[in-house]
This record gives sequence, structure tokens and C-alpha cells, in this order.
Amino acid sequence: MKTLKNNLRDLKRYPSAIIGLVIVFLLLLLSIYAVIKIPYSEAIRLWQGGEEVWYYNPKNAAPAWFNFFTKNKLPESFAVTVGDDGISKTVVPGESGTSTIEFTYSFDFDYDEYPQEMFLYFTSQYETKQPFVSVYLVTPDEREIRISDFGVSQKQTYRFSQDEKLVKKYKGLTVMEGLFSNPDSESITPLKGTYQLIIKGLTFEPDSDIDVEFVFHGVLYGLAGTDHMRRDLMVPLLWGTPIALAFGLAAALGTALLTMIISAIGSWYGGWVDRLIQQITEINMVLPFLAILVMIGTLYSRSIWVILGATILLSIFSGSIKSYRAIFLQVKESTYIEAARAYGASDMRIVFKYLIPRMIPMLIPNLVSSVPSFVFLEASLAILGLGDPVLPTWGKVINDAQAFGAIYKGFYYWILEPASLLMITGLGFAMLGFALDRIYNPRLRDM
Repeated sequence: MKTLKNNLRDLKRYPSAIIGLVIVFLLLLLSIYAVIKIPYSEAIRLWQGGEEVWYYNPKNAAPAWFNFFTKNKLPESFAVTVGDDGISKTVVPGESGTSTIEFTYSFDFDYDEYPQEMFLYFTSQYETKQPFVSVYLVTPDEREIRISDFGVSQKQTYRFSQDEKLVKKYKGLTVMEGLFSNPDSESITPLKGTYQLIIKGLTFEPDSDIDVEFVFHGVLYGLAGTDHMRRDLMVPLLWGTPIALAFGLAAALGTALLTMIISAIGSWYGGWVDRLIQQITEINMVLPFLAILVMIGTLYSRSIWVILGATILLSIFSGSIKSYRAIFLQVKESTYIEAARAYGASDMRIVFKYLIPRMIPMLIPNLVSSVPSFVFLEASLAILGLGDPVLPTWGKVINDAQAFGAIYKGFYYWILEPASLLMITGLGFAMLGFALDRIYNPRLRDM
């Protein structure tokens, strides 16, 4: 505890260490929030779910905070259902089991561009006679636009822009331009103000009912935007954090500990054990590390656990073994090691009790500094199309953006968001690792 307090006190001397600690702490908090807020099964459902999950989301929508940096205010997406703060529903019973149902919803449109699309998702209950609905849109200048009339099946989707009558009515314009434009204006400009959606329904059986959802697809969506498949990019950005940290920390810790243990055992026993370890190390150092991982991902499995195991296995016999070996050979000749031998300590006790603990000060900075390299490795494999096909990760987002040509189509947010998180993660661990290296290496303290 005393050593820990001294190390924390020394960390305060380096502003870079404080910044690095803050970044790492925030990343850990973000990981905990992601796991609690979006459980693993829900994250996979949201990422792999399909149209039934993504229908709320517009396609290729930029984040909502874009409005802070654009001259024209862009429309934001939203979705509402029947409820206290959503669509109001009034049911009036009629004769012979019929009922009149009216839905109303008012929303403010204060934007300088038109929305992408509007949807109505109907669900109804009936035995033989379909309910019937009429849809109206009341504009801020009190014009009542009759949108459509149709029978409602048990599950039915109505898309405003695909209504043939509306397409013919607003010939020369898109349906959204026709609905949200000022007809008295010479130029095509959005009419700002409060719009009211009115749906008048009629049921023909005693237990028949209708419910509706209204989905407004704007140009912007959420804090991270959406991709070409309507997926909310907030899911991989959030869940990519615990995946990246878990992969980086597990690979760094596993590699560092196993490298140190193997090096200590070889240095202590010497002879053929040491020669074998050094021979394996020299062979491994000339092997193409990334190429082997690419082959494993292509020919065997892209599971993140397989890639993690292969990464640790290929990273154990690295140049660090030779560095540790040089130090272990010096420590091996120390007087306290001779004393341990004299009182009959076993070989394994000497290795784990006396040799390895002397290397902990050297291990900690190297461990922290190596985390970003493994995080970047996992992202690099995903960018190459060799990431885990199930998990939503930062690298997977960049890979999808690259395949879609996002950078050439102006969807910069799609790449910049995960790339920024990768950069921040690398910066935080690097700054902390350099500070720890100065603390644990006396020769660097005054530099």
C-alpha cells in the first residue's frame, strides 16, 4: 500500500499521466455504461436485427449535433406511438358494433430542409371486416391536406412518398416537398410551424381496434447517426469500447505475463530449456505476424476469441524475452538468490517468488503502453474484413464505411467517430504508459 501511495504521488508530477488516467477512466465508465444500458443480447439484436429493428431509423442520417455546425437547420428524426406524450386516441362507439377512432398528433417543423420520409405503421384487430382509415395533414397555414384513404390489415405500413396519388398530385416535386412547402411562395421553401397529423378510423365489429405508430425520417438522427442499413451507429460506438478494452487488456496482460514467466524459467534452468526458448523466439521474430492472423481469420475462424488466442500465442516469443533474459541472468547471480538456494527453496519458488517480482516495475509500463497496439490490431483486422462477424466494433464500422464509400459520398461522421475513439484510446494509454515508465525507471525521472 505504501508503494502504491508513493506511485500515485509520483503520477501527480506528470500532467500527461493525469490526462491519460482521466481518458482511461472515462473509457472504463463508458464500457460499464454500454454493458448495463445495452445488454449483450440486445446489442447483437440491434446490430444484426434487420428491417424489423431498424425501421425507426433513417438511412445515412448524420448525428443530431450537426445542427450546431450547419447554416441551415436540418430536420431531426423521431417516432411516436399512442400514449400520454405521443399520439392521442379517441374512441367513440357507434351503432351495430361500429366505432369511430380518431388519432391526432401535433409536431413542430422548424427546419430549412425537407425530411426523407414519413411512415404510418398500423396494427388492427378484426375477424372478417377490415377497419378503414382516412389520413389528413393540417399545415401551419390551416390547410387540410387529404393524404389517403384505405382499409387496414392486421399489420400494415403506409409510406407517404410511395402513395401514387400523392406522387401524381405533386408532379415535379417530391411528396415531402409538396407536403411541407408553402404553396404561395415562388421558390420551393419549407413552410415552418406546427403541423397536425389526423387519422380518422372506422371499425365494423364490436371487438375491432386500431393502433398506429408515426415515424418521421429526417436528415439527422441521434448522437452518432446511422449507416446505409439504417443501423444506429451509437450501438457499435458504445459496445466497441468494452470490446476494444477487453481485447487490448487481455492480450497485453496475457502476453506480458507469459513472456516474463517463460523468460524467467529459461534463464533459471539454462541448458536445453533456455536454448529451446531462444530458438523459438528467433524463429517467431521473423514470422509475418499480421499475415498469420489474416490467414487464421480467412481460413479458420474470425471469432474474436480465436484471434485473441492467436495474438497472445504469437506475441509471447517476442524480443521482450531476450530483454527479460538479460536482466534475469543478472538477478540470478544476486546474493539473495544464493541465500534462497542455501535454505532449500525449490526452483519454482525461486522463479515466482524472487525472480519475477523484480521485473514488475519493468512490466507495468510496458503492459500499459502495449494496450493501444493490440486495440489497433483488432481494429485493423476488422477494417480488412477479418473482424468478428457478430460483434459491433469500431473497426467493423470503419470497414462498412469503407465498403460503402462513405468518405467519397460525404458521410465523414461514419469514419471520424470510430477513428476518433481509437485515437483517444491510444493517446490515453500511451500518455499513462510513458509517465509510468519515468516513475519506474530511475534513469528517466529527470528527463
